[in-house]
Amino acid sequence: MKKENKKLDKLFDKFENQWDIETLENHHEERFVKKLKSKKSNWERFASIGIAASIVVMLGLSIFNNTPKKTEELRFASRETKQTDSIFTVLIENELEKIKEKKSPENEKIISDALKQMRTLDSDYEKIIKELETNGESKQIINAMISNLQTRISFLQNVLLHIENNKKLKNISDEKTI
Repeated sequence: MKKENKKLDKLFDKFENQWDIETLENHHEERFVKKLKSKKSNWERFASIGIAASIVVMLGLSIFNNTPKKTEELRFASRETKQTDSIFTVLIENELEKIKEKKSPENEKIISDALKQMRTLDSDYEKIIKELETNGESKQIINAMISNLQTRISFLQNVLLHIENNKKLKNISDEKTI
C-alpha cells in the first residue's frame, strides 16, 4: 500500500505546476443549472422529429393509397362472405396480372376486349354488392356474387388460354415458312 502511495505522490509531484487552479466566477453553478434546464435532451428532440416524420408518412400513405377497400363495400356481409370475396379477388388480380404481362402487339386487341368485358363484369358485381347492402345476405345474392366471381376467373383463364394458343399457332406458322 505504501508503494502505491509513493507512486501517486510522484505522479502528483510530476504534474504539480500543471493543475488547473483557477477559481470559478460568482454564480457559476446557478448559470450552469439554468443552461441545463433550458436545453432539450436528445430524447425530446428525437421524439419530436419522430412524431413529425410519422405524421408525414401517414399523410403520404393516405393521399397515395387510392385503392378501393373491399371490406368497406362488404361491411354488411358476414365474415365468411368477406373471406370468399377476398380469396376470389386475389385470384382475379393474379389472372389480370398474368394477362397484362402477356401484352404484345399480336394480342393487344384480345387483351383490350377482355379488359372491357371485365369492366362489365365488375359493374355487375357492384350491383350485387349494393343489393347485398340493401337487402342483406340471402342465398340468391351470395350465389350471384360467387357466380360472378367464378365467371370472372374462368373468363380470364380462357383469355390466357386463347393468348397461349395464338402464340403457339404463330410459332408453328413461322416454322413452316422458314
